[in-house]
Amino acid sequence: MEPNTEAPRKSGRRLAREFAVQGIYQWLLSGNDMPAIDAHLSEDDGFAKVDRKLFRTLMNGVLYNVDALRAHFAPLLDRPVDELSPVEHAILLVATFELERQIETPYRVVINEAIELAKDFGGADGHKFINGVLDKMAPQLRAVEVEARNRPRS
Repeated sequence: MEPNTEAPRKSGRRLAREFAVQGIYQWLLSGNDMPAIDAHLSEDDGFAKVDRKLFRTLMNGVLYNVDALRAHFAPLLDRPVDELSPVEHAILLVATFELERQIETPYRVVINEAIELAKDFGGADGHKFINGVLDKMAPQLRAVEVEARNRPRS
């Protein structure tokens, strides 16, 4: 049997997060508006498989709440927000929005997805940084869920 060299298929939700991070990255660097970013990203072949509702929720949610989202993670950083790499910044914005506003998505899923995005798009140890920040933020934004998960089972 030959090894499977085909990449695993990604869910529409995973692709929505990937494209949202790319869109926020683009916004951070260029300042382009949502229609311009959307037009650029939709040219990608993979965009056809995106969960468009989640993509739009993430993009609009981040762009309309960027200052409030930064306020959640800025105190948890080891450096000023403006010294973050654009990739880390985009991932933290998207993940913070999901933790705060997408409560139907378990916090561990949000953190794991952010770690995977950092592995795919970020620097060598960026995923460790992202994990550390989100692990500190989760108890603040999802206190009940985190406490329930950490409660000893009888």
